[in-house]
Amino acid sequence: MFINNFDPVALNFFSLEIRWYSLSYIFGILFAWIYCKKFLIKDEKILNLFDDLITYIIIGVIIGGRLGYVIFYNLSYYSKNILEIFMIWEGGMSFHGGLLGVIIATYVFSKKNNINSFIFLDLISMSAPIGIFLGRIANYLNSELYGRETNLFWSVKFEKIDNVLRHPSQIYEAIFEGLILFILLNFILKKKYYKSPGSMSALFLIFYSIFRFLIEFTREPDTQIGYILFNLTLGQLLCFLFFMFGLFLFYKKK
Repeated sequence: MFINNFDPVALNFFSLEIRWYSLSYIFGILFAWIYCKKFLIKDEKILNLFDDLITYIIIGVIIGGRLGYVIFYNLSYYSKNILEIFMIWEGGMSFHGGLLGVIIATYVFSKKNNINSFIFLDLISMSAPIGIFLGRIANYLNSELYGRETNLFWSVKFEKIDNVLRHPSQIYEAIFEGLILFILLNFILKKKYYKSPGSMSALFLIFYSIFRFLIEFTREPDTQIGYILFNLTLGQLLCFLFFMFGLFLFYKKK
């Protein structure tokens, strides 16, 4: 059994607080950008455009992630507290909303520059697990998105939440949706099993959805939603939809 009593604030500069969650976004995007530039992008034109794309990605992640959380997870609350939608520092971001935001932002950027959007989406898919890994570690440090009760020897007591021993589901997600997904996608790319633009994006959707769907069985459902259909969480239902879209996209691109 482990004790989690981490401070969600990483650094303090006078009255300015820098939180682990903010750092995970900053370094996740930075490391993914470096990885794409140094190891993945071979075309000079794509390399030059990629720097400009980062701004679109950041906007897509923030707007999509926030609106996704508001619409998917807590619409009844935010419909009565409109101004709180803009208080991102209070927490509340949806991965699937952020993913949709990135897809839309990338499509707009690619259309503007007359480039196949799947070229950029494949690059994002290959490097996104870096940010996912850091984001889930930040979730663990923040004592949020914690797991269900368990008696396993690696269980964690989140002291800021309660005295219940729980699954460290954030760590499970960091390992599978971050580390293993990164290794798996890059192994497939290195072996050149799939070459057509869009194939890696499809595989990202498929594998991420499988990992997330299974790990959600150890994760405490959102209190304001609970279980929905067949005792599945909203996150699992969204994963199913993205999984089906991933299969469809893979079939088309193959």
